[in-house]
Amino acid sequence: MPWLKLFHIAALVVWCGSLLYLPALIRHSLQLRRDAGFAQGAPPMARFVYTSIATPAALLAIFSGTLLFIVHGVMGGWLVLKLMAVVVMVAAHGCFGWLMLRLEQGHFRFVGAATLGALVLALGGIIAVLTLVLAKPLDWS
Repeated sequence: MPWLKLFHIAALVVWCGSLLYLPALIRHSLQLRRDAGFAQGAPPMARFVYTSIATPAALLAIFSGTLLFIVHGVMGGWLVLKLMAVVVMVAAHGCFGWLMLRLEQGHFRFVGAATLGALVLALGGIIAVLTLVLAKPLDWS
């Protein structure tokens, strides 16, 4: 089923792209909130990207990836490592959501540093997934 693999790759590209874009949106929202001096509502663009783009793409990527290894019967040592890297990406995704909640509640302390930490976590997961997928043809079974 090449269409399923294409769907999985497309969803993964959108998810990874949004994980790389969210830190910039959160940092921008943080700067706007600090400059305003008054409590404002949710950061609209960061919230939109998180809820309308990143989360659906993550769910579609995970669901289609699960279908891929069930349908094709793919198993191996690399798959466990890849799933661990996906867990790291999910953790980064959750961190970005938590940081947006902190901004909405008016807690600005350590948001900038935590955003950088979540970005490093996301980059680590993305690079690990790409490395493992590209190394898979070496037959790690």
